[in-house]
Amino acid sequence: MAEYESIHGTRVKYLTSDPTLDSSTEGQVWYNSTSGTNKALVQIKAWISGASLGSAGYNISGVGTQTAGLGFARYTAPNKNNGLTEEYNGSAWSEQGDLSTGRFDACGFGVQTAAVCAGGKQDPGSAVANTEEYGGSTWSAGEALPAARRGAAGIGILAAGVVCGGDTGSVTNSSLEYDGTDYSTGGTLNTARTGAKGSGILTAGLICGGQEPAASDNTEEYNGTAWSNGGDLIATKTSFGASSNATQNNSIAFGGNPNLATTFGYDGTSWSTRPNMGTGRSKLGGLGTATAAVAFGGTTGPSTGATTTEEFNSSINTITKAAWSAGGNMNSGRTSAAGFANKDDLVIAGGFISSPSPADADTKNLVEEYNGSSWTAVTAMPTNRASASGCGASQTSGMVSGGIHPNQTTSVEYDGTNWTSGGAVPQVSRMAAHCGIVSAALRCGGAGNPGPGINETIEYDGSSWTSANNMPHTEYGHMLVGTQTAAVFSGGHNAPTRSNLYEYDGTNWSTSPATLVTAINNNAGAAANGTQTAAMWMLGSSGTTAAQIYNGTAVELTASLGTARYNVQVGGGGNSTSAIVGGGQNDTDATEEFVGGTSVATASTLTTS
Repeated sequence: MAEYESIHGTRVKYLTSDPTLDSSTEGQVWYNSTSGTNKALVQIKAWISGASLGSAGYNISGVGTQTAGLGFARYTAPNKNNGLTEEYNGSAWSEQGDLSTGRFDACGFGVQTAAVCAGGKQDPGSAVANTEEYGGSTWSAGEALPAARRGAAGIGILAAGVVCGGDTGSVTNSSLEYDGTDYSTGGTLNTARTGAKGSGILTAGLICGGQEPAASDNTEEYNGTAWSNGGDLIATKTSFGASSNATQNNSIAFGGNPNLATTFGYDGTSWSTRPNMGTGRSKLGGLGTATAAVAFGGTTGPSTGATTTEEFNSSINTITKAAWSAGGNMNSGRTSAAGFANKDDLVIAGGFISSPSPADADTKNLVEEYNGSSWTAVTAMPTNRASASGCGASQTSGMVSGGIHPNQTTSVEYDGTNWTSGGAVPQVSRMAAHCGIVSAALRCGGAGNPGPGINETIEYDGSSWTSANNMPHTEYGHMLVGTQTAAVFSGGHNAPTRSNLYEYDGTNWSTSPATLVTAINNNAGAAANGTQTAAMWMLGSSGTTAAQIYNGTAVELTASLGTARYNVQVGGGGNSTSAIVGGGQNDTDATEEFVGGTSVATASTLTTS
C-alpha cells in the first residue's frame, strides 16, 4: 500500500497540539502526540435545525441561498391556494409581499432578489399558466406559460431559466426556456415526468426524480440545447426537496414520500448518500447549494403542513445556529422592571405586579442578580419604582432612574452590594430609554404620569444630569442601545416612527437610512449593553417573538424568542451576540438567553476500521 509521503510528497506532521485551523489547512493530516491521535481537517457533513417558517405549508417552492433564500406558493389549510412569500437570511424567515395568484406545486427558479414562480395548481381547480417575477419585496406579472402546467422543475435565473416536465393535463417531456420576457421551446426530456427537482443553470442544468407516473430514479442533464441521461438516484424520490441553486456537478436531493429523511448527493456522474435530515417529510421545499442547503416546510401526515426548517452544511467548520433558550426563573416575576449589565451578570430591579391592576402597593423595590444560570435576591432599592430605566456595565456598577408608582425624579446607583442616591432627573418620566455606564449615561424620551410623551435627552457624568439636544420626536416605550457618544434607539409608542432608527453622536440625533424589518411597538426589550453597530431589539406588545440585529448599516432578523411578552422594559442585558430577557407581561418569572451563531474550523480524529 502506498504511504502518505509517497502520495503527497510530505510526511504526516508530528505535533504536540493541533495547529491553527482555517480553510488553508483543509486536507492536512497530523499526529497529535498529546492525545495520541491522528487528525485531519476534512469536510463535516450534517443537518442542523433552522428557524421555523412563519406559516406552515407543503408543496412549497424555493430558490436562493442559505443566507438569502425565498420560499413561496404553498398548500395550507384553510387557505389552500396560498400566495405567502417568506425570505430567509440564515437566522429567520420574514414575510414579504404575497403572490398575486395563490397556488401550490409551482415551478421556481432564480435568486432571492430576482425569482420566478411559474404555473402551479389551485384547489379546487386545475393547473395555472400564470407567471410572476419577484424583485426583492413584491411580485409582478410575467409572461404566461403557453399552457397551464403544475409540478414542473425549474433551473437557472430570471433572465435565463428553464421550466421542464410537469403536468399539462398529462405528464409532459417538454421544456420551456425563459429570458425574463418570453418563453421559447427548449430541449425535450428523455423521460416525461412531474414532480422532478432541478438545479444548475440553463447551459448546465440538472433534474432528478419525480413520477413518470411511477416513482422515478432517473437523472437528466441539460446543456442548453438537449437533455442526456446522468447517473440514476440511489433510490426513487417523489415529493422531495433539492438544492435549487446548486450546480450540475454538485447537487443534493432530500426527503420525499413517504416521510423520508434520506439525502443523496450528485457529483456529476453518480449519486451517493449524505447524512439524513432530522425530520423525515414529503412535499417540502428546498433551496441553496450542495454544501449549504435548506429544507423547509412539507408534511408528515395527511393535510398537516410543517414549519420545520433544517440546514445542510458540508464544511470544515462546526456550525452552531443563533438561538434563544430557557434560563433560570426569577424568584419574583414582575412587569416593567429596569435592568442593566450583561447576559451572565444581569441585574433586574423594581417593577410591579400587574394583576389585578398596578398601584403603589403593587410596586416593588425587589432586586435580583443573575449569574448565568440562576437568580439571587440581593439588596432592595431604597424606594419602590416601576417603568424606570436602567443602565450599567456590570453587576457592580449600574443605576436606575425615574419611574412611577410613586412618581420618581431620583436616580439610585448600585455597587454590587448597596444602593446610593444619584443625581435627580429633570422631571417625572416613565418608560424612558437608558444606555451607557454610570459615569457616562444617556437617557432620552419617556412620558409623564400623567402627561404626554417627552423628547428630552439628558446626560449623566456620575453625579448630575445635564440637558442635551432633544430627540427628533416625543417617544416612550422605546429601546436605546450604545454609549453616551454613540447610541441608537428604535421602537416605541408613536406608530408612524416605530420602524425608524435614530442615532446619537454625543451631540446630535440623526435618522439612520436603515429601518427595522418588523416595527416594534412600545414596551419592547433591547440588548442594552450592545453598541451602535451591534444592537439588538426584541419582543413588543403586539405579541411578537421577533429579535432584530443592527450592525450600524442594516437590520436583519435573528432567531426568535420562544415566548412573546412585553413590558420587559430594558430587561435584556448584553449585545447582539449574547443577550438575555427576564420578566415582563403577566408578571412572568421566565428568562430566555440568546447566543449568536458560530462557525469554527474543527479537526476530525482519524480512526481505523
